[in-house]
Amino acid sequence: MPKADRVVVTGMGVLAPNGSGLKAFWRSLVRGESGIGPITLFDATGFRTRIAGEVKEFDPLDYMPQQWKPKRMARHTQLAFAATQMALRNANFVPSLRSRGSVLPVCIGVSTSALDVIEKGFHELQERGPRRVNSGVVSNCQPQAAAHLIAEKLGVETQATTISSACPSGIDAIAMAVGRISSGEAEVAIAGGADAPVTPLTMASFASAGLSSFANSEPTRASRPYDQGSDSGVISEGAGVVVLESLDHAVARGARIHLEICGYATQMDHDPNDPFVGLESTMRLSLANAGRIPRDIDYLCSYGPGHPTLDVAEVKMIHRVFGTQAKRLPISSIKGVTGNPLSAAGPFQLIACALAFEQGLIPPTANHEAPIVGCDLDFIPGRARKALLNCALINVRGLGGGNSSMVVERFCPE
Repeated sequence: MPKADRVVVTGMGVLAPNGSGLKAFWRSLVRGESGIGPITLFDATGFRTRIAGEVKEFDPLDYMPQQWKPKRMARHTQLAFAATQMALRNANFVPSLRSRGSVLPVCIGVSTSALDVIEKGFHELQERGPRRVNSGVVSNCQPQAAAHLIAEKLGVETQATTISSACPSGIDAIAMAVGRISSGEAEVAIAGGADAPVTPLTMASFASAGLSSFANSEPTRASRPYDQGSDSGVISEGAGVVVLESLDHAVARGARIHLEICGYATQMDHDPNDPFVGLESTMRLSLANAGRIPRDIDYLCSYGPGHPTLDVAEVKMIHRVFGTQAKRLPISSIKGVTGNPLSAAGPFQLIACALAFEQGLIPPTANHEAPIVGCDLDFIPGRARKALLNCALINVRGLGGGNSSMVVERFCPE
């Protein structure tokens, strides 16, 4: 991106299974302490998968008043709004006090939408009849509900957009907001992703598709990226939201800058005989868009969902892009700790990179002990590693063959 169009992150908010708030989230990442546990959001007795990553001790009334009727909202809407409040506080930015005249974009990625509201509404229909279904189902089950709630409550001119591109949704939403700032359309934007897929129908469906681990007896060890002991990934929930600003705007108000977003690309797989080839393309294109080459990358925050087939395929694409550099590149997947929070995955990774830059530490790949054949790279097993990091690459992939990559850098004034 041209220097005149530089876009930086000045605020971050996170609610994750392994910790809510930046301190708790980072502490668990560094320690490799998993947030996966037995499902408590519904009775999972009889389910093949009885574990998931749930956000602990979350009460929407801590973030919004009772008169909004937050408990009727979808859980992912509650989480997205809460993460936005965290990000705004972290940025020390009050939208209602900003100057008028420019629109503040709100871009939120969702993957599974409001299945908790839909399932509850269906049960009401079955049990109480068509005249007794709660009227709030109509508004609360809409995919755009999270972005619209955030935009509505900011008290300024806004533009609400919802992105749904499976797991890349959150990182794609951030990229859309970056584009609006770099084009001069806006000076500040709010973006991120949220999902709450821990519902009976969703969990049963993921289990049937072989996309959810059956390691119910050892939940904290169930998510095992690139490891021989993995049977599949672990589904989780959460929200990650960031405040984005043009560099000029951030500097003018004296904002703390966490990192700079420098390159991005998204592409579908296009060759059925070469699965994951879209990820190879997005890595190459995001590097080119950032004006970087493979040896400039100090750390790769990988997709690594813990599904053996998907993990091996990602490694294959990393080898293609990085060549002889691949085995010297520090790589870790944070999903050993967070599980797979679908559209929140990319924002979690972005926030993890910002904290890694600030702390000079690369978080380990939790539960990675014995590599799968074909996963022969440096996955930072065991413990966090000290490192001076200046440039990182983030990979996210979704069901259906969508891929997104983003290059982020430590902020340097010139």
